[in-house]
Amino acid sequence: MWSALSIMRDASMGPNISPPESTAQQDSLFSMTDVFLISLITGLLTYWLFFRKKKEEVPDLPKMQTVAAPVRDSSFIEKMKKTGRNIVVFYGSQTGTAEEFANRLSKDAHRYGLRGMAADPEEYDLSDLSRLSEIDKSLAVFCMATYGEGDPTDNAQDFYDWLQEADADLSGLRFAVFGLGNKTYEHFNAMGKYVDKRLEELGAQRIFELGLGDDDGNLEEDFITWREQFWPAVCEHFGVEATGEESSIRQYELVVHTDVNMNKVYTGEMGRLKSYENQKPPFDAKNPFLAQVTENRKLNKGGERHLMHLELDISNSKIRYESGDHVAVYPANDSSLVNQIGEILGTNLDTIMSLNNLDEESNKKHPFPCPTSYRTALTYYLDITNPPRTNVLYELAQYATDPSEQERLRKMASSAPEGKALYLSWVVEARRNILAILQDMPSLCPPIDHLCELLPRLQARYYSIASSSKVHPNSIHICAVTVEYETKTGRVNKGVATNWLKGKVPTDNGSSSLVPMYVRKSQFRLPFKPSTPVIMIGPGTGIAPFMGFIQERAWLKQQGKEVGETVLYYGCRREHEDYLYREELSRFQQDGVLTQLHVAFSRDQAEKVYVQHLLKKNKENIWKLVHEGSAHIYVCGDARNMARDVQNTFYEIVAEFGNMRQPQATDYVKKLMTKGRYSLDVWS
Repeated sequence: MWSALSIMRDASMGPNISPPESTAQQDSLFSMTDVFLISLITGLLTYWLFFRKKKEEVPDLPKMQTVAAPVRDSSFIEKMKKTGRNIVVFYGSQTGTAEEFANRLSKDAHRYGLRGMAADPEEYDLSDLSRLSEIDKSLAVFCMATYGEGDPTDNAQDFYDWLQEADADLSGLRFAVFGLGNKTYEHFNAMGKYVDKRLEELGAQRIFELGLGDDDGNLEEDFITWREQFWPAVCEHFGVEATGEESSIRQYELVVHTDVNMNKVYTGEMGRLKSYENQKPPFDAKNPFLAQVTENRKLNKGGERHLMHLELDISNSKIRYESGDHVAVYPANDSSLVNQIGEILGTNLDTIMSLNNLDEESNKKHPFPCPTSYRTALTYYLDITNPPRTNVLYELAQYATDPSEQERLRKMASSAPEGKALYLSWVVEARRNILAILQDMPSLCPPIDHLCELLPRLQARYYSIASSSKVHPNSIHICAVTVEYETKTGRVNKGVATNWLKGKVPTDNGSSSLVPMYVRKSQFRLPFKPSTPVIMIGPGTGIAPFMGFIQERAWLKQQGKEVGETVLYYGCRREHEDYLYREELSRFQQDGVLTQLHVAFSRDQAEKVYVQHLLKKNKENIWKLVHEGSAHIYVCGDARNMARDVQNTFYEIVAEFGNMRQPQATDYVKKLMTKGRYSLDVWS
């Protein structure tokens, strides 16, 4: 601005110097010009200074709205002081079980003259752990589930990152850890073990040994056994005694809405009210996208099972996914089960109600979105098909009018060996859900609101995505098998999600074929270089992610990229019954994308043949691909048997062709895992 004015002024004064006789005239002219320019400059300066002042105020605004406020809100120490709590139970939970255990432990505290609170680590600043000693008789308990291949759960990721980087002095912290894991997985209880070890390294004092729950065995029994030894250790440490009070304590109070605006009532939404009517990205666990099912076809040609391929339309959702990711689906319970519960309890399921937390300071105001109807709660929000845990039986016992039934329920909820054995046989092994228990105990008739408070939340189900976004950017494919089996009581139990998905048939209006979903990122990834060979092992529906991998390798080849060997080991029961994606795989093989296809038909001959047998048959080729070709290995499917047997087969191949002893061969395979060259996507 200044240079422009200077040039203007210089230009008006510089050229055509006037003769002397016009000097007076010139002086007069210059004077007028100067006055004009000075006025203009002054005006511009004033405006500029005023504008600059406004600009300078902008950065000051956040200082006025101090950022300390939300941090203060996220201090669990302040909350504990304010509410008189001295025990905080943090949970790392993916399916809700760790959260449930945390709630049970926090409720236990009152029996010992202590006060507890369950806390989501995602909502608090965990660096405050160093200040917990400011509270008398304080203790931090961690119920930590391990997700996938030794990973933290989504809500514990920040806590895990902080623990890794922390240089805090936790010498005043007293703690205990209960881990939730599954022994069929390679990294059993990795998160629980890490938290326990790391807290000690940072100077914290462990007051009770690490508990390791195994979901492949009896997780509930593992928890009860740990818990019954944990509390005496707490009592001894703090010099307190049990009060003997084991009375039922309600956490929520019922409010029935007789005159309510139906636009303010939840009808199945996971987070924001009316989010299913007015969809807004980004879509996640609390804000799922309603995807239209555009295809739902049966994959198998025969047999008792129903294997299906579904395609979900994600157009206009801005959802992005990669091959190997998981799609999470929120299912709904079977309406006939919901109706039967309503009939047994003599309840009008369409009553609109809210369950409000009696602890006004709690971050969790309701156990599920409220206000809503009992029908909606039992259909979309509560798990009514899994066997209830012992704490539910304990709370329900008071409502059984038959003394023998009441005693039976209390016994199963106790930590006595015969009680545990009865719970295992009568509830767990017989797969009795809440409806079956109500049917088999006629005198048991709890208030429906208390039942709704006790039942755990219905969780999203995860499926390996069976497509590549390079080929199908606007749709996500699912490959699944419907779960249906007869229990020891003669009842037929059906898998919630798979049977619900089975009924999602594409229609013209589409309303009945909508699926609430979101994408969960995975570490199960194709190699960065397309030229790297891949060995994929996935029997049954374990083929799902490999359909995405093969589609992507075909697309890369079409783009002119050099694509390495693509080898698939697939298995099913019978060639003409449940050979999934047979035509597609044959086409990929003909096109030269799928360079090797090995299929094990387990029941087409006298001796059963599985994928690991085919791996042994081709062991020399496997070793060459892995050792010389730096191939990446991928295993998807059953963790309990298949994944373990496949891993043992790789140990054998490495030992034989690498001239190694068993410990060296095991170490070789473990190093492949560490380097991301041996990946697992398994379930039990």
